[in-house]
Amino acid sequence: MKGQLLIVDDDEAMRDMLAASLGKRDYATITAAGMADAVEALEGQPIDAVVTDLRLANESGIHLCRRAAELRPDVPVVVITAFGSMDTAVAAIRGGAYDFITKPVDLEQLALSIGRAVESHQLRSEVRRLREAQRVEAPFGNLVGTSRAMRRVYDMVERVSDSDTTVLITGESGTGKELIARALHARSPRREGPFLAINCAAISESLLESELFGHKAGAFTDARDDREGLFVQSSGGTLFLDEIGEMPVGMQTKLLRALQERRVRPLGGVGEVPFDTRLLAATNRDIDELVEQGTFREDLFYRINVVRVHLPPLRSRGNDVLALAQHFVDEKSRDAQKEIHGITPDAGAKLLDYDWPGNVRELENVVERAIALTRFDQIVVEDLPDKIRQHQSQNWVVAADDPDELPTLEALERRYIRRVLEASGGNKTQTARILGVDRRTLYRKLERFEEQEPSG
Repeated sequence: MKGQLLIVDDDEAMRDMLAASLGKRDYATITAAGMADAVEALEGQPIDAVVTDLRLANESGIHLCRRAAELRPDVPVVVITAFGSMDTAVAAIRGGAYDFITKPVDLEQLALSIGRAVESHQLRSEVRRLREAQRVEAPFGNLVGTSRAMRRVYDMVERVSDSDTTVLITGESGTGKELIARALHARSPRREGPFLAINCAAISESLLESELFGHKAGAFTDARDDREGLFVQSSGGTLFLDEIGEMPVGMQTKLLRALQERRVRPLGGVGEVPFDTRLLAATNRDIDELVEQGTFREDLFYRINVVRVHLPPLRSRGNDVLALAQHFVDEKSRDAQKEIHGITPDAGAKLLDYDWPGNVRELENVVERAIALTRFDQIVVEDLPDKIRQHQSQNWVVAADDPDELPTLEALERRYIRRVLEASGGNKTQTARILGVDRRTLYRKLERFEEQEPSG
C-alpha cells in the first residue's frame, strides 16, 4: 500500500466515495464523521495524510487542521470545500492545511495532491528515522549513515581501532577517507596523542621528504633551523598519509625503509631518529593496478596493506544520501544563520536519483549552495544545480515480451560490466571482484568491447 489516509466528512456517501476511489489507488483508508473520531484516529493510528471537508456539521475542517498540527505536526492535511474563495483558501493554509481542493472534487487532482502529501510525510519520517538510527547505531563523530555498506565500515573500524595495525583506506575522492582515519585514531589507545595528516599528491618529492623526515639547518636554501618531521612529531599518536598512491617511487623507497627500521634520517643529518607512530594511509587510486603497472612498490604495498578499509561511493549507500543531506542542512543553515529545516520530497527524490560522482564532498557543496539560494524554510528542487534537476536515472530492467525486442547476452554483459565499473569508480580490481572474474579476464572483455565500438 502507498500509505494510510484518514478521511473526515460528515456526509457518509462522500466518505464512502472517497474511500473507494482512493482504495483503488492502493491507499488504506480510515473514515471519521467528525472531529472527535478524527482526533481519536490521529492519536491511535499510523496516518500518512488527512483528507477533510471544510464544513463538518457544527465543526470546522480548519479547526481539525489546527488540532492535527498539535497532535501530529508531521501529518499533512488536504482540505476539500465547496467554498473556493481566496479568503477560505488562505484560512485553510494558515490553519496548517497542506493543500486546498474545491468541490466538485476532481478525483485525479485529489489523488495527485494526496500523493504529494503522503510522499512529503514519508520522506520526513524517513529522514527522522535515519537521524535517530545514526545517533543510536553509529556514534562515529562526523561519519553519517547507517546503510549496510557503512555498517561494514564501522565494524571494521571497531575491530582494528585498538591495535597499532597499519590500515590502508581506499575509496573514491570525496567519500570521507580522512574521517575514517580520524575515527580510527579517536577510538585507539593513541587518542591522547597527535593526529597529523599530509596529502602526498599536493607537494613535491623533495618537500615531502623534508615534511615526513625533518631536516637540519642548512640542508637546503630555506632551512634556517632544525625541524622535526611528521613521523617524529606524531610519535605517541597517528600519522595519516593521504593519496599515498601518488607518492613518487623514489620517495616510496625511503618510506619503506623508515617503516621497516622505525627510524628516520632528517635531510642534511648524519644520525637517525626513532619514532613511535601508527601509520594510516589512503588512496583513491586502484593501488593493486598501480603495483601491477610497477608505479607503486610491491614491498611497500604489503607493508601498508595490512588491513584495508574500503569506503563505498555515495551512489551505493541508498538512503544515506537523505541522512547526509539533512546533516548538512542542519550544519550549513546554522553557519548561515538561516532557518532551513529540511528538504522537500521532490528535492529529496532528485538527490536520491543522482549518481554523485563527487560523493559526500559534492553533496555537501550542493547543500551549502542550496542553503545560500533558497527563499523558503526547506530546500526545493529549484535550489538544486541543473545537473541534478535534469539528471535521468540509469536504472534499467529487461521487461520486453516480444522476443525480437530482447537484447543479446553479449549486449547485457557489456552493459552490466560497464555499470559495475562505473559504480566502482573505475576501480578494475573491485569490478573484477564484484563480477567474480580475475582482472585479466576483465581486461580482455573491456578490450573486446572497445574493438566492437563503431569508429568515427
